[in-house]
Amino acid sequence: MLMRSGLFVAALLLAACVAPPKAVELVDAPVLPLALDNDFSFRKINRFLNQPELFQTTQNETINFERTRVNFGALSADERRRRQGTYFDFFWRANRPADLTVRLEYRQAKTGNAVRAQEVAYEQAQGSVKTSFAVIGDSYLWSGPVTAWRCLLIENKRIVGFTQSYLWK
Repeated sequence: MLMRSGLFVAALLLAACVAPPKAVELVDAPVLPLALDNDFSFRKINRFLNQPELFQTTQNETINFERTRVNFGALSADERRRRQGTYFDFFWRANRPADLTVRLEYRQAKTGNAVRAQEVAYEQAQGSVKTSFAVIGDSYLWSGPVTAWRCLLIENKRIVGFTQSYLWK
């Protein structure tokens, strides 16, 4: 019995160490049909702009923590510069198991109407899920900040849920 409970604890620890899937940048984001489904919905969105030139002194511990978290471990000026940009966290829910892809489509200040995209795929996603995206590094430094965005939940090459910024056309 003790051996079995030890294996159970080890399995739980291993499951907790699994890293969340990484976003893949797309060269071309195909247009998909809209087929909204009530089983999928966005709950909350966090957006953080990491640009030290714009930082103002604040007593808000949440903002100070986010600044520290994003820049943690960046020792040189080059490392800090590569972490500048926009960070997105999307919290969404799937009421039934489904193979889903979460896609962030965005426009940047210096690229005009060109749409860029990043995707993360989930197999049999169900329940509450958090997906993170970052527009940082050379993409941010050369193309500027994100000016408009939308996030899609895609199942079988159809959009089943979405949320967007006010500036998205």
